[in-house]
Amino acid sequence: MNLKLLRGLALFSLTVASSAVLAQNLAVVNNRPIPKAREDAWVAQLKQQGQQDTPQLREMIKQELIRREIFLQEAGRRGLPEKPEVKFQLDVQRQNTLIQALMRDELEKRPITDAEVAAAYETQRKQMGDREYRARHILLEKEDEAKQVIEQLKRGAKFEDLAKRSKDTGSAANGGDLDWAGADAYVKPFSDAMVKLQKGQVVDAPVQSQFGWHVIRLDDVREAQFPPLAQVQGQIREALQQQRMQAFAEDLRKKAKVQ
Repeated sequence: MNLKLLRGLALFSLTVASSAVLAQNLAVVNNRPIPKAREDAWVAQLKQQGQQDTPQLREMIKQELIRREIFLQEAGRRGLPEKPEVKFQLDVQRQNTLIQALMRDELEKRPITDAEVAAAYETQRKQMGDREYRARHILLEKEDEAKQVIEQLKRGAKFEDLAKRSKDTGSAANGGDLDWAGADAYVKPFSDAMVKLQKGQVVDAPVQSQFGWHVIRLDDVREAQFPPLAQVQGQIREALQQQRMQAFAEDLRKKAKVQ
């Protein structure tokens, strides 16, 4: 076999090998390959978020991966991966990723069913009751202060003006208005006193709770306006998922041997 033919075969083999490498890798940066599988993983992730798999998207991902590889190589050249604070942050990110993956895996194995969502909806609806109340209150530190407010109201003072003194700064800015809510939305001493009032009536004596002393006025009552299941099922499902994850975490903790 002549020398020219051998050189041709060697060149052909090198070309084939280079083509195979390029087929497996998205790019090679400073002799370090970026696997094409990394691009595919990014595409899969973005497709889950609603993106379309297009040549433009893949080109954007390619350029981003090349940019990241350049940065990572420079960070390595400067010895940053060996710095204690960087190692700590990388370790925390790894832990967070694995924990999130565990939670997703648990929810996939034990998903919240439509029946559970419907049952939780009915429970909430029953707890709310068949009435909603629109009340105002003035929250004060001492009982004597609250009694003075009640006396001022009896003498004709305007509730909305006196509400500016309220410790509850959120409602104070709105004349003490607490908007529409079921009785269960309030602490028990407050709700017990509120539901006994007639429209427009103010309590005869201050109501004490863990927050202080309340002067309450009931403005109106209506039938409960509970949203349809279709409107709130997403929120209910999310709340049930959080409860399930909390129970899962507590169960693992009980089973763990901690010394």
